[in-house]
Amino acid sequence: MARMPKEHLEARRRQILDAARRCFLRNGFHASSMQDVLAEAELSAGAVYRYFKSKDDIIAATASEALAGVALAFETDDATPPDLDDIIDLVLGAGRPPLSGSRESAQLLVQVWSEALRSTSLREKLQEVAREARDVLGALVTRHQQRGLLPADVPAEHVADVLIALVDGFLVSRAVYGHADPAAFRSGLKALMSASPSQ
Repeated sequence: MARMPKEHLEARRRQILDAARRCFLRNGFHASSMQDVLAEAELSAGAVYRYFKSKDDIIAATASEALAGVALAFETDDATPPDLDDIIDLVLGAGRPPLSGSRESAQLLVQVWSEALRSTSLREKLQEVAREARDVLGALVTRHQQRGLLPADVPAEHVADVLIALVDGFLVSRAVYGHADPAAFRSGLKALMSASPSQ
């Protein structure tokens, strides 16, 4: 049998994952069957099982891609740290999915969080992404504390945890209620961050 080119293999794998993602968004991870995925992808069982051993493997691959997108949103260039207001854009992943992406992206992330409650390997990967985001934000907060732009008596990691929790809340709001507006969230968060205590 002739070996298929790498591009064809990657395209077929992408076809399966895109089909699975559509199924998962419609019905959730566990209400979607392999038959649903096969029908959505318009492929035979043999074609799909060549790439994935089970539905759990497809869920893991889908979750991994979603988490990779979250990690990407927190990447920053250490040589040019963002200004204080721009930290909010970094946290929200301004202009970059999945944090500022579609409602569907938020819905998928909420499903990933739920799946992490039963999957140890997925929970560990999620914790790894959270640690990386916390490290990036903590370093930025520390720089702004050193510049006198944020109170220095609060540990930087505490501020980073709050910023991450705010974004988690934004994503849940977008996934469940569908009306969360990134621009409104950003302006509200900036107002809170710039508020000074009453004298």
